[in-house]
Amino acid sequence: DPAGGPCPSSRVDARDQATRQNVEEHLTTTRTMPRLAMLGAALVLFAAACNSGTTPSTAPASAAAGGIEWTPDAALLTAAKAEGSLNTIALPRDWCNYGQLLDNFKAKTGLTLNEITPNAGSAEEITAIKNNPNGGPAAPDTIDVGYSFGPSAKAEGLLQAYKVATWDTIPADQKDPDGFWYGDYYGVLAFEINKDIIKGESPKDWKDLLKPEFKNSVALAGDPLNSNQAIQSVEASALANGGSLDNAQPGLDFFKELNDLGNFVPTIAKQGTLVNGETPIVITWSYLALADRDSLKGTNNIEVVIPATGKFGGIYVQGISKTAPHPNAAKLWEEYLYSDAGQLIWTNAYCYTTRYDDLVARNIISGELKAKLPDVSGTVFPSLDQLTASKTLIAGQWAAVTGLGPLKTQPPAP
Repeated sequence: DPAGGPCPSSRVDARDQATRQNVEEHLTTTRTMPRLAMLGAALVLFAAACNSGTTPSTAPASAAAGGIEWTPDAALLTAAKAEGSLNTIALPRDWCNYGQLLDNFKAKTGLTLNEITPNAGSAEEITAIKNNPNGGPAAPDTIDVGYSFGPSAKAEGLLQAYKVATWDTIPADQKDPDGFWYGDYYGVLAFEINKDIIKGESPKDWKDLLKPEFKNSVALAGDPLNSNQAIQSVEASALANGGSLDNAQPGLDFFKELNDLGNFVPTIAKQGTLVNGETPIVITWSYLALADRDSLKGTNNIEVVIPATGKFGGIYVQGISKTAPHPNAAKLWEEYLYSDAGQLIWTNAYCYTTRYDDLVARNIISGELKAKLPDVSGTVFPSLDQLTASKTLIAGQWAAVTGLGPLKTQPPAP
């Protein structure tokens, strides 16, 4: 997200530039249904082959709150145990319930987990594969990266293909036809606001962030030089300021204005900086903001605002490193993530998952859990080509246009 396992294949955490159909109808489409099939261009899907792992659960709706169990495939589990460990990277434990996923996986498999640099950005995940081709503790087995990072990683030969058991329930336009990557979840960019600090009216749209009452208040949750989340935050602001999915320049201009006015805080925002008031307004994915709101309830008053315009949806993808030191453990991890049990854990953290429609159709997601998810109607999803072009522009011109260098990172609390 392995070689030598029950099904010798490879997998990548990237979006492949496979042949597309009907590109024009997808480029600027908005959707009212929370579904990853909303993404840009539809990729042509070849026949799936070589699956291993569990089959989709048929548990009743009463288990939708988290009671569905995952049973690892016996042959794959044996092969993974012979490797002994799993190296993950860039998986913060408060991101989309990854803490619960990691702990459950460890308990179910008995594998040792090596959680490499949990707060790394997508570009750093790719670099980690390049810098550790011979394995070792710094070599990731799997990656979870922004959509635009996938195809380039595949093109560079950094990923291997693998198709999980639930492959057929993943929509065709959310996966590489050869199994080199597939989408995992998405959210929309939102404003996370500490109302203990921002006591007046909250910003409701991107242009509101320019108001004088938000001086020294607005921050990104990553660095636009290497973070998918931050890059797409700039893209989203472009949509609300005269830009488009094909023109992200107004987003750079917006952040220059935000910085010139003194409203931008050049610190990568974390929960700690949100709480202490250093970054009282954070631009972040909706699922992260909502999870913070829940975790801080009773100690801090957090409001989550999805902006009125510039509703930008971003999907992340999974993949397995071509040089994964524990390839069978990597396959087993992907089987868990794409099982009903794994998908429900993501969903409970406000993440719309790649198998969402399948789970709803089988009444695995219903009732209270379905109602818990934020309204993402009107969200736009860029195509791969649009994401790639915007990433090149934003990462390449961030410093020149905004006058900002790499953003500061606050050290963890002692």
